[in-house]
Amino acid sequence: MADKLSRYRSKRDPSRTPEPVPAEPAERPGTPEGPGHGGAFVIQEHHARSLHWDLRLEHDGVLASWAIPKGLPADPAVNHLAVHTEDHPMEYLTFHGEIPAGEYGGGAMTIWDHGTYESEKWSDREVKVVLRGSRASGRFVLFRTDGKNWMIHRMDPPARDPFPPLEPMLPVERARPPRDEEEYAFEFAWGGRRTLVPIDGGRTDAARAYPWLRPLAASFGSRSAVLDGEVVTLGGAEVLVCYDLLYDDGRSLLAEPYTARRAALEALGLSAARWQTAPSWPGQAAPVRRAAREQGLPGVVAKRLDSPYEPGPSKGWLLIPSSGTSGK
Repeated sequence: MADKLSRYRSKRDPSRTPEPVPAEPAERPGTPEGPGHGGAFVIQEHHARSLHWDLRLEHDGVLASWAIPKGLPADPAVNHLAVHTEDHPMEYLTFHGEIPAGEYGGGAMTIWDHGTYESEKWSDREVKVVLRGSRASGRFVLFRTDGKNWMIHRMDPPARDPFPPLEPMLPVERARPPRDEEEYAFEFAWGGRRTLVPIDGGRTDAARAYPWLRPLAASFGSRSAVLDGEVVTLGGAEVLVCYDLLYDDGRSLLAEPYTARRAALEALGLSAARWQTAPSWPGQAAPVRRAAREQGLPGVVAKRLDSPYEPGPSKGWLLIPSSGTSGK
């Protein structure tokens, strides 16, 4: 029988990579053709030179494979590039680990999802499948475009809320803290450059202005998000200080109260040399204002605990200068 894994073997040295490298072509039954048939699938998150996801479908004794730079599309209106790669051995269904640097595909690989699929069509130019996994489910079609490129299209309705408009919520200036300060959380006004950071497919458009945000986006993997914060200079380096979360893992948080958004933001655990979660103190106007003044910050922002995220000026957020009258 033809060795479908010859290209796979030619790219790998079994003495240098933990990947499965069968010595001989495996004698396996072929996958039945036609609608209703299928087999196992796996999607691996691959932190190689460029983050991507590898979709592998059991077919004719091997795993037909595509590298998808932005992951499976969640919206049928947006197709994603799918690079057709070499067939992989069936043992790759359970592979995860660290491919050494310098080797083909070097980097960490984890199993993002696995399950079974049904084939509705399989040809040299079009593969239509129904995925049945815990994270990836639904109908998708992989189709070949002009040349060697492939795309993947979601055939089901959108799997997530649309991204929110990228317009920040702005505080209204006020000379003194609110009288009902127990209804507010108080945060520093950093005086930096307001920055919304949309993250999708492990990438962010904000990296065009701030290339150092690329590792932050990559750390999210397939999780989509929109962070709100400011770029400030701390210790001589630019740092993203995050203080709100507008969108998380396919769900818009705009209508959620500040407390829910804040809890979701803190759950992300954003803490690194170039990004951090801004501190917040419910009901503590005077000490936060005093600390802002001592640190030379322009003021504090009082955020009403029950306020939704409203793009544009909103009385749900109040900007109070660090100097001036401190009474209620």
